[in-house]
Amino acid sequence: MRPPDARCLYVLAHGAGADMRHRFMEEMAVRLAGRRVATLRYQFPYTEAGRKFPDRPAELEATVRAAAAEAARREPDLPLLAGGKSMGGRMTSRAQSAEPLPGVRGLVFLGFPLHPPRKPSTERAEHLARIDIPMLFLQGTRDDLADLTLLEPTLQPLGPRAELIIIDGADHSFQVPARSGRRPGDVLGELAAAVADFAERRSLA
Repeated sequence: MRPPDARCLYVLAHGAGADMRHRFMEEMAVRLAGRRVATLRYQFPYTEAGRKFPDRPAELEATVRAAAAEAARREPDLPLLAGGKSMGGRMTSRAQSAEPLPGVRGLVFLGFPLHPPRKPSTERAEHLARIDIPMLFLQGTRDDLADLTLLEPTLQPLGPRAELIIIDGADHSFQVPARSGRRPGDVLGELAAAVADFAERRSLA
């Protein structure tokens, strides 16, 4: 999805339990387009085949690499960001840490899955130290896959390479309680604005 005045392209991977046509993914793409951020969504092989369980990490990472290459081929005039929702973002970071994704100037994570539910740990973030491009982490305060008391000190040693924006009341799916007075669309708007602002401030767009 490319708006006429696009200033960058976000290679946007889906999470483990959804696909690129999930409502969150589609609405996020629309919101980003309104902020002049184009998106390229894609499927992992297991999703495309209709299987329930994710592929092996090596295959997921290879898919990320192929998607980034396709994005650069299709839109050579746009700077690239990469990342995605939950597992898709983590696999993007793993691919980047193993070998830089050609043309990708920054990573954006929509709910980085630091650990499984109710099993707090930081092992999934160890590879982030090997990434030398800017990273933006968008996390909800009720995200049961990312204890903020663990995530914040994990990102601190990365210095200015890593930015953390906390979405108050949001869970891992960025849903917020009705009592908050905010609608799901409001949160999507916050996420899109944060991505566009990150790209502009870091001169990635």
